[in-house]
Amino acid sequence: MLSSFGVEFEAINVDADPAALEELRRLGVPLVPAVAVGDRVVHGWNPKGVAELVGVAYVERVRLQPVELVDRLDRILVAAQRALRQVPPDKLELKSPERDRTVRQLGYHLFRLSVAFPLAVEQNRLPEEWLTEPAPPFLSDGDALARYGEGVRARLAEWYHQAPGESFDWVVDTSCGPQTVWDLLERTAWHAAQHLRQLYALLERIGITPDRPLTGTDFAGLPLPTSLW
Repeated sequence: MLSSFGVEFEAINVDADPAALEELRRLGVPLVPAVAVGDRVVHGWNPKGVAELVGVAYVERVRLQPVELVDRLDRILVAAQRALRQVPPDKLELKSPERDRTVRQLGYHLFRLSVAFPLAVEQNRLPEEWLTEPAPPFLSDGDALARYGEGVRARLAEWYHQAPGESFDWVVDTSCGPQTVWDLLERTAWHAAQHLRQLYALLERIGITPDRPLTGTDFAGLPLPTSLW
C-alpha cells in the first residue's frame, strides 16, 4: 500500500522481531499489517487512515459490489482447494523464508479467515483469535485441508442466501475499528486472495505448477498489496 502511495518505508517482519509486535500492541494494534509513524499507528486494513497518517491524498476507488465479492471469494477458495490437493504430504511443513508459517498453516489460515466472516456478521464482532489459530492435527494432508475448505464454502453460501439485502450496510466491530459488512467482505476476499498468491509461490518453489491458477482477471478490483509477502 505504501509503495502505491509513493512513500518510502522500513518493512519489519514481526515474526523475526517479536519486540516490534509487542510495540504495536502497546500502541493499540494487536495484529499486522500496520503502519506506524512515531507513536501513531494505523491498521493496514484501513487505507484511508494510512494515507492520512503518512500525509498523502487518498482517492476513493470504485469497489466491487457484494455479489461480485462473494463470487470472487468462492473462486479463491476453490482455487486454494485445488492447490492444497497438489501438495505432497512431506512438503506440507515447508516454510517460506519470508514468513514463519508452513504450507499447512497457510492453507488453514486462508479458510479460517474466510469462515470468520459470516460469524462476524452474526455476532457483530470479528473473531480475531481465529486469524491466529494453528491448524488442528487432524487436518494433516492436502485432501483434509481441501475438505475443510469445502465446509467453509458451504457455510459462506448458506449465509449469503439467507442474508437480507441491507445486511451489507450493517456495522461489525473489528480490531481496526467498526467496519461495514461490505467493507469486511472486501477485506476477507482480498486477504484470502493474497494468501492464495503466496500458496502459489510456495508450490512453485517445490517445483509444482498450480492447477488452473487464478489470474489477474480473477483478482481485478481487489485492493491487493504490490508485494507478495
